Amino acid sequence: MAKQKRVTSYDVAREAGVSQSAVSRVFRPGFSVSKKTRDKVVETANRMGYRPNAIARMLITKQSGMVAVIISSRANLNYPEVLSQLNRHLGEKNKRVLLFTLDEASDLDELLDNIWTFQVDGVIALAAHFEHDSLERFAQQQIPVVLYNRNVPDSNANTVCCNHEKGIKELIDLLDQSNHKSYLIIAGPKDSDVANERRNIAEKLISQLGVDNVPIIYGDYSYNSAREVFSQWAANNELPDAVVCSNDMMAIGVIDEARENLKLNVPDDLSVVGFDGVLASSLYNYQLTTIQQPLEQLTKAAVDILLERIENPDAAPESRVLSGMLIEGNSFKQRE
Repeated sequence: MAKQKRVTSYDVAREAGVSQSAVSRVFRPGFSVSKKTRDKVVETANRMGYRPNAIARMLITKQSGMVAVIISSRANLNYPEVLSQLNRHLGEKNKRVLLFTLDEASDLDELLDNIWTFQVDGVIALAAHFEHDSLERFAQQQIPVVLYNRNVPDSNANTVCCNHEKGIKELIDLLDQSNHKSYLIIAGPKDSDVANERRNIAEKLISQLGVDNVPIIYGDYSYNSAREVFSQWAANNELPDAVVCSNDMMAIGVIDEARENLKLNVPDDLSVVGFDGVLASSLYNYQLTTIQQPLEQLTKAAVDILLERIENPDAAPESRVLSGMLIEGNSFKQRE
């Protein structure tokens, strides 16, 4: 059986009685065309089975229509929702997502070489640590990049970030006002920029309360790591009034370890707070006190900044910091 010939824009133009450029404008977002012409072209294209050729469009627009999203394999539990929202916002702008997973920071150079081969229009990096040299490589390739949920004050990078300082201060103030006197910080991995920022902020704010040398232990953002490090620490130390965790999953791990193996009541014996506002934190057994990140606003801001830089490469770098919302759950209580 002979292969059916692909319908082209010229075929649609001839059948609809319009110019080929009119057909192109109909299928290129943002281009002006009258409703009458649009309706005629769309009806003809549907009837003939025409679909725009993405490769041909790329040659015309000099854009691939693809955006690379880099995500760390140790990413926050929020990130499936973040990816879904990024895909939706980019799809509304006729862009498609190419997902790349970064297992180790040492793999970044190889991953970037892979990204270049796809001629992506831009990059959004989730929970991936980028040194200055890596950002320079993007500049050399003339590919705009937006760092998601990272505040990089000494860099010219485009960033969107939750206000960690404001959120953690709300948590620490809440604990202080509830008469908590001793603290333990469970931080995320030492090679995570976000974890380091949250740890430093919590340590500074607790120190300002007059609590010096607050103990800090490290997990890897995961539920199991928090259970393990908290169990080990509790075996050799006096329990604090409150545990401040770098994210919600570690806070949930602490709560389960405290209840199941240490036979403690949360919050009667121990208050626990987290950060992020993941769905699991609101479950009945936890009802975690946390800071809920404004994911919808953060993802939209990341897409808006990236698209602006794609269209205007010479625009100055931009940083947007958005506030989260304090969720007062049942994982803390007033101390006597």
